[in-house]
Amino acid sequence: MKSFNLSEWALRHRSLVTYFMLVIVVAGIGSYFRLGRSEDPDFTVKTMVVQAQWPGATVSDTLEQITDRIESKLQETPSLDYLKSYTSAGQTTIFVYLKDSTPPAQVSDIWYQVRKKVRDISNTLPQGIVGPGFNDEFGDTYGIVYGFTADGFTDRERGITSLTSASSCSSSRMSPRSTFSGPRTSAFTLNSQPSSWQAWGSTAPN
Repeated sequence: MKSFNLSEWALRHRSLVTYFMLVIVVAGIGSYFRLGRSEDPDFTVKTMVVQAQWPGATVSDTLEQITDRIESKLQETPSLDYLKSYTSAGQTTIFVYLKDSTPPAQVSDIWYQVRKKVRDISNTLPQGIVGPGFNDEFGDTYGIVYGFTADGFTDRERGITSLTSASSCSSSRMSPRSTFSGPRTSAFTLNSQPSSWQAWGSTAPN
């Protein structure tokens, strides 16, 4: 039995091969012009972090009383893909992942429902817990990095000038967020004797 020869078939069906080639070229050109052109394109991260703390609780108590209850309620989240949790003594962290097929326009509404569902069971959680807290801000895009140099100035003076410039940039419409990386601000500790406060006619704070 003679095997199929693709080259021979293409030579005998040149018109059909030419048609398919033109279709592929036209589809490729059309896809190229539909590509995104934003320098810093917007994207939606479909992940939320839910955290809660219960000071003094053991790992097992935190798992049973907080993590399991919150996860059970979060199973009702629309478009939920899966949950991932980390539990330690007195603290729980739960990651909520949505399906990749979730429309970006619906994500903010789903996060609102997550907050509402967790708050609905807050009265069933143990007393003394801190939270739960929510974090869904993972979509910041860093587009521009500025570096500041100044001869003859100390690190602190350069830090103050850089921080002022970063604050000015963050107030503009095109750069709503900025991150400053530089020398840490100085901190001062004042110690005084109770007798000094009495001499001033004041009472020393506890």
